[in-house]
Amino acid sequence: MPPASAATAGVSSILRPTPPPALSFRATLASPIRRSAGPASRLVTARAAASGSRGAGDGGAETVFFDGGAHYGDLAANLLLGLTLLWLPLTLAAVSRAFILRYRFTSRRVTVVSGLSGADRTDFPYSSVTSVVVVPRFIGEWGDIIITLKDGTKVDLRSVPRFREVADYCRTMAAAEGSLATQ
Repeated sequence: MPPASAATAGVSSILRPTPPPALSFRATLASPIRRSAGPASRLVTARAAASGSRGAGDGGAETVFFDGGAHYGDLAANLLLGLTLLWLPLTLAAVSRAFILRYRFTSRRVTVVSGLSGADRTDFPYSSVTSVVVVPRFIGEWGDIIITLKDGTKVDLRSVPRFREVADYCRTMAAAEGSLATQ
């Protein structure tokens, strides 16, 4: 009867509640929000957790210039046009862009987060940017930003709000790194 008692002990250990592990959360004080001259642009100070990344001259702080997803006007226009069955595939693409994509431009890098869980993440520093091209959409309310990297990869950021301001910031940061090709 030892095998039966071993099985019973195994089942009872699975069913027996175990206390949750002790977790310690350290409170970190966030830096105050600094606002620039324009009311639409905010600079938020965040701490960089990446190892080996260079500071922007302020001892390791990374400032976030833009953090957001696709423009909601793109979603609204495509939903309206999606009432025609012909436009339905483009409507589905706009819905997925609105709910899945996030863009972040910081003082060190560009980050594109996608996927339902946000697990697909692409980061590249401004030192690898060779050109930045903008394509306006819908009378200039939003637009696409095409960033070309040194290895020839083209990163297409679709339906970016404030795309001209974001692209100018990207060009400025790439020029400061010395990687922007002269046109």
